Amino acid sequence: MKTLDSQAAAAAGAADSPWRADRRATAVEYYEKLDMPSPSEEVWRYVDLDFALDDYQITDASGDAHELGVGIAASLPQTAGSLLIVDGHVVDAESGSSGAVFGSLRGIMGDQPDLLAPYVGARIPADLDKFAAAHAAFGSDGAALVVPRGVVVEEPFFIDVQAATSGTVAFPHIALAAEESSQASVVVRYRSDDDIDALVVPQLELSVAANANLKVTVVQHWGRKTRSIGYANAVVGRDGNVHLGEAGVGALFSRLYLNVDLEGDGSSANIVGAYFGDESQTLDYRYFMHHAGLNTDSDMFLKGAVQDESLSVFTGMIRIDEGAQKTNAYQTNRNLILSDGASAQSVPNLEILANDVRCGHGSTMGPLDDEQRYYLMSRGLDELRSNRLLVHGFFNEALTKFPEPAIAEVVASWIDAKYRAAQEAGRVK
Repeated sequence: MKTLDSQAAAAAGAADSPWRADRRATAVEYYEKLDMPSPSEEVWRYVDLDFALDDYQITDASGDAHELGVGIAASLPQTAGSLLIVDGHVVDAESGSSGAVFGSLRGIMGDQPDLLAPYVGARIPADLDKFAAAHAAFGSDGAALVVPRGVVVEEPFFIDVQAATSGTVAFPHIALAAEESSQASVVVRYRSDDDIDALVVPQLELSVAANANLKVTVVQHWGRKTRSIGYANAVVGRDGNVHLGEAGVGALFSRLYLNVDLEGDGSSANIVGAYFGDESQTLDYRYFMHHAGLNTDSDMFLKGAVQDESLSVFTGMIRIDEGAQKTNAYQTNRNLILSDGASAQSVPNLEILANDVRCGHGSTMGPLDDEQRYYLMSRGLDELRSNRLLVHGFFNEALTKFPEPAIAEVVASWIDAKYRAAQEAGRVK
């Protein structure tokens, strides 16, 4: 295994195209200069990191992976292609025959050196923070999808990202591009066993061209000792749409920094999330919606619950540029607090520079509704079953908005199981 230094960066970039080598060299400089983030920075407020990047090393080879096709993938009877990433290394790929370019970053760069230049490392700044710099400096492989102009792929692509070796840090990169008038759906699963003490710093870059539609479903199911600092960026062109759903149910610490740029006139974004924290989990979401084009539309809708000693954080920002008239934007974050020791932070923000817009936000947090529980108990259910039904119904509103309905059903079963286990252990009612 390697420490995070210039030699590790050189080894990671052994198969780089020239454009990626230049970006990597710049990122190494940023990594050496930047300090670890702290809660004194607004974008890291409410969380105090109890680890450092230097606590982990890069592994040259992947550990033992779970079988591709188990769990989430089993709910997708047909896929347009599948790819498995373990400890940052692509170990299995099936490209299918969809008419799209799908495979590992290294494989595609080897065949078409410049194809991915607009899509890999172009939209997430390496100087954003030390973790972003580390990803650009030390990341080697990942997955890429480019859907050509006018191609419509009905079946979803599936990308399985696993951490399998304790003490390691991995930087998997996923770049998804839908060219003009194309359409595709992608499911990304992040997972590890509960005994894997690893750090994963994934990046997800989405590029949606004019009149294209891209649906992406992300399922975060890391094990209880795994930490993840994730980044996602989407740029949407004229009359294009991105539909992104993220479910967060795992990890000791999981963070997702999402930025969406609605650059084209008539572009739109639908962002939906569902997260459930228990024990000592921290689930941290920082979402930024940027309206730049005319007549753009966005809907950001997240629901979460925390129990035991867990913490959830949501900070959302909608920025509407001066020239982004006729914008329609809304963000919603609703939270259930199921234990006295659990806490949730919810901070929605608006920055509106245009004068012809419809924009708003809503944020709530609190326990299960007593009146709803009383109604269910008056119909013959006991308290435990009433509460289970209330939790299930609370998340149903978000899960039904997910891009892939079959995935939503699996996530709902996981959430139900977490809450039921806490009830059976006497940690919640």
